Amino acid sequence: MADRFYVNNPLAIGWLELRGSEAHHLARVSRLRPGDPVCLFNGNGSQYPATVQSISRQSVVLEILAIESPARELGFHLEVAAPLPKGDRAQFLLEKLTELGVTSYVPIRSQRSVVHPGEGKLDKLQRYVIEASKQCGRNQLMRVEPLTDWEGYCKRNVLPAVRILGHPTNEGKAWPKGRDTAIAVGPEGGFTPQEVEYAQTRGGWQVVSLGPRILRVETAALVLAALTANIASN
Repeated sequence: MADRFYVNNPLAIGWLELRGSEAHHLARVSRLRPGDPVCLFNGNGSQYPATVQSISRQSVVLEILAIESPARELGFHLEVAAPLPKGDRAQFLLEKLTELGVTSYVPIRSQRSVVHPGEGKLDKLQRYVIEASKQCGRNQLMRVEPLTDWEGYCKRNVLPAVRILGHPTNEGKAWPKGRDTAIAVGPEGGFTPQEVEYAQTRGGWQVVSLGPRILRVETAALVLAALTANIASN
């Protein structure tokens, strides 16, 4: 696969002048030269094979040769709601959710959560998504939503009909294959009993167990996302 670069603009066949951080990465980090192939994407689901035409100190000129739309998405909506983990674990979570094909990530605030990202942090999380998309070949960006209270999230009218809540004290259950799905996991220490009951009675969430051991936030979220993605592919 050719080196991939994200462009936050509409793309079409023809000439393009690339500036900013991606131009710097192409010329100074990847050290590409005129004639080298690259692949551009802007999150709209397509990718744009191109060749480097010229490189200057401030910009890179490319020629876009084609528009391609490879099938790399799950084919259904997969949403993950979880408190943001501390430190580098947040970056790990966003990268892996992107690789698994998750459609959107919703950071939630619950009674036991401690990390509540502001607008600046959300921009940084979206950058993690872009970098992971460059690596894994996704052409549609996973959406990072604003911080949301757990009870408010449970009451959303637009949630998928299949709603899976990971909780360590309940028996596991199967869920429908290949349907739009929302997944939720709690913070360190889990959801409170009151939060679990609210989700079941007011939000129609189905509680499942992930085994006898207590998993970290990012581990539980990734396990549920991977199980759901694999269910859809079988």
